Amino acid sequence: MRPNTRILALFFLVLALITGGSLAVASSDETVSPPEADKPPVPESLQSPRATAGSFLHAMNDIKRGKPERIEDALQTLDLSGVNPLVRRERGTDLAWMLLEIMDKTRPVVLQRVPDRKEGKPWVFERYASGEVRISRLDDGRWLFDKETMEAVPAILEEVAGRESKVRGLENTRWLPLHIRISRQLPDWMRDRGLILQNWQWLGLLLIIAVGVVVDKLVQGLARLVMKRWLKHFPSVTQRIDDADQRLRPLGLALMAFVWWLGILVLGLPEAVLLVLLVAVKLLASIAAVWTAWRLVDVISALLAEKAAATDNRVDDVLVPMVSRTLKIFIAVGGIIFVADNLNIDVTGLLAGLGLGGLAFALAAKDLVQNFFGSLTVLMDRTFTVGDWIIVDDIEGSVEEMGFRSTRIRTFYNSLVTVPNSRFITADVDNMGARRYRRYKQKFGVTYDTPPEKIEAFCEGLREIVRQHPYMRKDYFQIWLNDLGASALEILIYVFWQTPDWTTELRERQRFLLDAIRLADALGVAFAFPTQTIHLQSDENPGKPGDAPSLEEARALARRITERESRT
Repeated sequence: MRPNTRILALFFLVLALITGGSLAVASSDETVSPPEADKPPVPESLQSPRATAGSFLHAMNDIKRGKPERIEDALQTLDLSGVNPLVRRERGTDLAWMLLEIMDKTRPVVLQRVPDRKEGKPWVFERYASGEVRISRLDDGRWLFDKETMEAVPAILEEVAGRESKVRGLENTRWLPLHIRISRQLPDWMRDRGLILQNWQWLGLLLIIAVGVVVDKLVQGLARLVMKRWLKHFPSVTQRIDDADQRLRPLGLALMAFVWWLGILVLGLPEAVLLVLLVAVKLLASIAAVWTAWRLVDVISALLAEKAAATDNRVDDVLVPMVSRTLKIFIAVGGIIFVADNLNIDVTGLLAGLGLGGLAFALAAKDLVQNFFGSLTVLMDRTFTVGDWIIVDDIEGSVEEMGFRSTRIRTFYNSLVTVPNSRFITADVDNMGARRYRRYKQKFGVTYDTPPEKIEAFCEGLREIVRQHPYMRKDYFQIWLNDLGASALEILIYVFWQTPDWTTELRERQRFLLDAIRLADALGVAFAFPTQTIHLQSDENPGKPGDAPSLEEARALARRITERESRT
């Protein structure tokens, strides 16, 4: 066992001691009897000493005949109020078999001789040096093997251990608890008690611990070998998880605790020791099992994430983290219930207690439900996915993570904004990442002294750049001399890029602009910058109206220009 595993096991042991002490229910000899009208009816099987003795013996005999479920009927005849609730069933089962062994070694029980009264003093089966076996009437009217009898049963069994059975037909003792059968075969010195336990119990405890450690090592090595062979078929899982081959490590810990659990029940330990050890082992086994399932979810998530990455659909990239988180929540809730059940905590009562705050819980869960339906809306409508550049109201950035409750957006200031999913039900979401094309609209200004022929050549050269560019849309673009600006001749550039992300768009935009600059330099086209030219007109030589061409001359000049354009 590794050092950290030992520390973990010791932690569970200490925690179990604290839990066992805090959850122990101390029984009091002085109990307040409920009013007569509120008392439940006494079962017929417990209405008299004869009925109780008969119920106990019949139930134990049925168990011998292969009906183990009858142990519950046998336990109902025992007053186990002095036994801690955490180990009441386990300890009660041992006490039932011990009591039967004592009665068999004392004398056969003739039920007709057992009193059938419903009230009166206790019926004593037999008195021993260590105590007595008797059936007493409780305040609620039930006749049970009383609390004092249950406390004296272990000592009485040791007292009568050397006697022969007085009941015929008991040569086959396979129905007896294992610790009783073992104790029968051991020499007297092994049954001597030292430091709380008998000698053979100390040896058995040591053997069980050793067996558990060996099982842990074997399972750990086998699980690691199986995981390594499996991971050879899925190398991507190893890349996503550092210790993928050790994901089943807690499984060995769980099986070790399970071996200890069975061993502790076999040894027939006293209640005080059984309480401490059994609570510790139950807690260790339960948490180790939950831990194993928790770590397996990471492996499954890595495998699903790899399969999702291989598809073009990005919705499954969002679903994988959600599925992983859902499974972990389910495991956590199930683990709590599992641990509580193993510690004999009344989960039903706990859940019923939560119903007292049902209204407050419903109000608190209102936002949770809205967020859940908001996440479903995003997934079903495919509003956006992880990696998309979106604008939601005044928030702009790329989607970094999507959950059932909220979505995290990384802004361009590198801050992280958490947006409740309920907001997406009514908000206007501008998904910039869903654009098929990324538009670029600009006006290139060239100087006014640029000849028209060069302008035409420059525009056609820009169109050819678009045709040759690998990322630019070829079926639709506009490049024309568009306007006579205040300080330049303006050429409209209206083009589109088909790029998957913003980084690629910026890179390809730079490529286009540099190509445009090189083309202008090769053609001798100069880009203009805002300038103003002031012309000073002299009044000494004003223009004469006769210097301007007539309207007819202007029309003829325009016709010649257009005819030349049509010929070219």
